[in-house]
Parts: sequence; structure tokens; C-alpha cells
Amino acid sequence: MAKQKQIKVTQIGSPIGRPKDQRATLVGLGLNKLHRSRVLEDTPSVRGMCAKVHHLVTVEEVEA
Repeated sequence: MAKQKQIKVTQIGSPIGRPKDQRATLVGLGLNKLHRSRVLEDTPSVRGMCAKVHHLVTVEEVEA
């Protein structure tokens, strides 16, 4: 069985002063403090969430 691709998402921007939906997106990605990282499956829904808060996060491909 092939392994799913994974991406590493790191929060680089503060949610202070941002709309509630952007804050909720960060929480949905599992991020709540600056410079925290999460390794997530590379799915269209996760990519869409990253695109919504692209100015607050960095995204890197992770090799399995």
C-alpha cells in the first residue's frame, strides 16, 4: 500500500487582528502558537486551508 504524501505546516504569523475564520483555520490545522509545526497528510482540504492562511504559515513537502 502506497504511503500518503505529507506536508509540514509551520505558523509564522500571529492571528491577532485577523478575522475569526482565519483563526479557526489555524486551529483546524492544529496550530495555536508561533513557530509551531504540524505534519499533515497532503489532501486537497488541507491544501485549501493552507491557501486560506498562506500569509500566516509556511508549507514544506516531507519525504516519507
